[in-house]
Amino acid sequence: MNEKEKMVLDLIMQDAFLSQQEMAEQLQMSRPALANIISGLIKKGEIIGRAYVLPEKDSIVAIGGANVDRKFYIQGSVQLGTSNPVHMSESVGGVARNIAENLGRLGNTVKLITAVGRDQDAQMIKEESKAFINLDIVEKIENSSSGSYSAVLKDNGELVIAMANMDIYDQLLPSLLQKHEATLFNARCIIVDLNCPKDTVKYLKNIASTKNVPLAIIPVSSPKIKNLPEGLDGVTYFICNQDEAETYLNMTLNQNSDYRNAVKQMLDQGAKNVVLTLGEEGVIVGNHEGINHFEAVKVDHVIDVTGAGDAFVSAFLHGSLNGESIEESVHYGLYNAAKTLQSDKTVRLDLTAEELHNWRNY
Repeated sequence: MNEKEKMVLDLIMQDAFLSQQEMAEQLQMSRPALANIISGLIKKGEIIGRAYVLPEKDSIVAIGGANVDRKFYIQGSVQLGTSNPVHMSESVGGVARNIAENLGRLGNTVKLITAVGRDQDAQMIKEESKAFINLDIVEKIENSSSGSYSAVLKDNGELVIAMANMDIYDQLLPSLLQKHEATLFNARCIIVDLNCPKDTVKYLKNIASTKNVPLAIIPVSSPKIKNLPEGLDGVTYFICNQDEAETYLNMTLNQNSDYRNAVKQMLDQGAKNVVLTLGEEGVIVGNHEGINHFEAVKVDHVIDVTGAGDAFVSAFLHGSLNGESIEESVHYGLYNAAKTLQSDKTVRLDLTAEELHNWRNY
């Protein structure tokens, strides 16, 4: 901002209800000149609309999926081609929503941008999320059903098959996000999952680059890699698993040297930090300081794998955005993932910022 813009913004901060004429008189400038400056501040996202509302500057903005998850646990061995006895649970999920709830439980201010229908599932998502996530800018789409995810799991928690109804997220286009640009311009961090269309991810990369906003991209699944624009320039954190990395790089990863090479290639494409998650083998993390391996936290009994990846992402980002080192942030993520594996909830209920420090004693 130039000096005149700073003067106008300072005056609005003091009293957002001043008329343009009153502000012009106090600043000793013409009203048309003031109007031009205010118009420029609105375009830059420094103020919002005619009421001169100052945008929140400390919100993490998560963009992408918010679903109702239905999990069917098979009793005994899996038998294909016939009916299997199961017991069922129902909860809210979605990668962006799960990450947002984890971050909210960790004490961060989080806003969610997603698309839902005007149905019962949307109401369930709202009721289960509102305690930890600001839902003011969730978009309700007419004549569409809210996203849903149905998973069939073995009795040990291992995934057999999953079915995702995610068509509604095709509505998360740049034209929809543009009305929230002030929020995006002033975000503490933007997190986008690849349920969003490619044009939207490209649009968010541009905002991150031009407005210097940290951007984290979470692929969701190998098929969703198609929504990732070419190159990782403007991406602060690219966090993917082995399958997603193989699809993105069109290569097979079999051993430690392959993993490190994959991370290096993604860094070379412009990402500032790359995290490759490898399940029981831990994670490989790379940035300008080097590429390092971190061992996973051992888990004796897995109850449910759903949500563990989102738990890692959110705790890792929580640490990184709150001034922790990359090493400490990775340990946060690995610990939260391990604890989530031992919970029947997609987002564990005992998660707090204080509890996260227990990774040292685990």
